[in-house]
Amino acid sequence: MAELPQRVRIREVGPRDGFQNEPETIDTFDKVRLIDQLGRSGLRRMEVTSFVRPDVIPQLHDAAAVLEAIEVPPEVSLSVLIPNERGLDRALEHRDRFHEVSVFLSASETHNRKNVNRSIAESLDGLRRVLDRAREAGLRCEGVIATSFGCPYEGRVPPERVAQIAAALRDAGAQEVGFGDTTGMANPRQVRELFPQWREALGASDDVELTAHFHNTRGQGLANVLAALDVGVDSFESSFGELGGCPVPAGATGNIATEDLVSMLEEMGIDTGVDLPALVVASGMVRDVLGRPLGSHVSTAGPVEWNPPAPPS
Repeated sequence: MAELPQRVRIREVGPRDGFQNEPETIDTFDKVRLIDQLGRSGLRRMEVTSFVRPDVIPQLHDAAAVLEAIEVPPEVSLSVLIPNERGLDRALEHRDRFHEVSVFLSASETHNRKNVNRSIAESLDGLRRVLDRAREAGLRCEGVIATSFGCPYEGRVPPERVAQIAAALRDAGAQEVGFGDTTGMANPRQVRELFPQWREALGASDDVELTAHFHNTRGQGLANVLAALDVGVDSFESSFGELGGCPVPAGATGNIATEDLVSMLEEMGIDTGVDLPALVVASGMVRDVLGRPLGSHVSTAGPVEWNPPAPPS
């Protein structure tokens, strides 16, 4: 095993990636208080909403209202997901309320068509314009590549195609590239082999941050995190309560749970900067709002107690 990073960066994506997958509308007030609690847990990066068309994802119709109402510590960097130039126009009306943007496309032509009704080449053309304008506005930019590890429609995705897209996003101005295991098809051996290839394709440059975005659809999420750590990845995206999943296709369940990720890393001696009990409180709050059990383990079992109180005599 390689020497593991001493510290990792975690971007919480539950308020966008998690909420958008919920079938019942979450009240804006509840979204705001959940984001505020997450902001008080020590998380330093959060993706809080997306400026998508309300008829496409009704859950995020209140993107502007959420951005204007949340109150998180000033050291928390807030990100919004931008689908296209129209979305960027809407977001820039609230430029003083966030710090970063994320753009996205798929490494699979079929998935990209089903998700945004564009070819990969068409998506890249549009995202270049978004990234250029976002950089001009002083925003940090991330490009996310969905289905990087496999596609439910096409099967294996050629790693070189993912590398080419990553390089195109870098050349367009992305300072961070996220590699998404959108439907939970990745395995640890694959993760360990692919990240060094993708880092090399990006020129092993410190100017571009490589981020892993794993889903726990088949229970391999944290194993994939460990494999990524083994090859030097120190940036991850996760969702509190294991919320989330890909809208296409059905059955693509949630992201790795932030509280499970934080618990594992801290137990391994890797600093996250996150207050795990405060994060568990946030998961309990979203469980109550949704009225159903969550997929995360730590929200049920609680953090590890190495010095538990003595049982009553």
